[in-house]
Amino acid sequence: MSDGADRDMGLDVALIQTCTPATAAAGLAHVEPLIRQAAAEGAQLILTPEGTNFLEQRKGLREVALSSETEDVCVKGLKALAAELKVWLLAGSVIVEAGVADDGRAANRSLLIGPDGQVMARYDKIHVFDVDLETGERWRESAVIRPGEATAVATTPWGGLGLTICYDLRFAYLHRALAQGGARLIAVPAAFTRPTGEAHWEVLLRARAIETGSFVLAPAQGGTHEDGRRTWGHSLVVAPWGEVVERLDHDHPAVLHARLDLSAVDKARRAVPALMHDRILHPPQ
Repeated sequence: MSDGADRDMGLDVALIQTCTPATAAAGLAHVEPLIRQAAAEGAQLILTPEGTNFLEQRKGLREVALSSETEDVCVKGLKALAAELKVWLLAGSVIVEAGVADDGRAANRSLLIGPDGQVMARYDKIHVFDVDLETGERWRESAVIRPGEATAVATTPWGGLGLTICYDLRFAYLHRALAQGGARLIAVPAAFTRPTGEAHWEVLLRARAIETGSFVLAPAQGGTHEDGRRTWGHSLVVAPWGEVVERLDHDHPAVLHARLDLSAVDKARRAVPALMHDRILHPPQ
């Protein structure tokens, strides 16, 4: 199929919103019915949130839950599901062993799985979330997650899919690089905290869509998790002109469907060709 034909196609996407439990087996049991529902309702591309296999910040329990990508029960199940249902499935992220020199940290990794059940693209989260919030919450993701070093634009039948994860959303240059590297869709799977989600989630997603002239697909974790964390939910699909195409207005597990007119990408980029107008600037002295 030609690139031009791909761009004229519509695309049925589904975003899965979850409240992922603390083990990979439970994570698969939680997300599988939602993926099956999405496929039965016609989705061609299905996206799950950050931490799809498990969310667990308590050290001992986290170490028990962690395994390699090839051995993770949830990853195995997601690959089998994609093959059975004949869909493209983005595991927004899974927490797995980093597969590099062992310093005790894991990888926070997106996996794009094709309809044959094979992993078509991988991306390890580049920006890790270290912050002290006014609520008293303290996050040191760098203590447990090894940051990735490479961007990723995956090839799909509908054009390039740029891969990001959660805190990456705050770094406009990453999304710009993905768009300039061929992304027409950008995935932002997330587990945003409630304070930052309420304040910044939607406005940042809309900004990234406008800046890049891309569809932004943002499946989210929502609710209170077994380890005590509370996530914002409110999954969104944003069009290249910045309008919200579809949204969930809650933090409960659910399936969010959207029909995308992919010609909107070219239309937005013709109207505001900012991706072509970079200038090299230096910090003030």
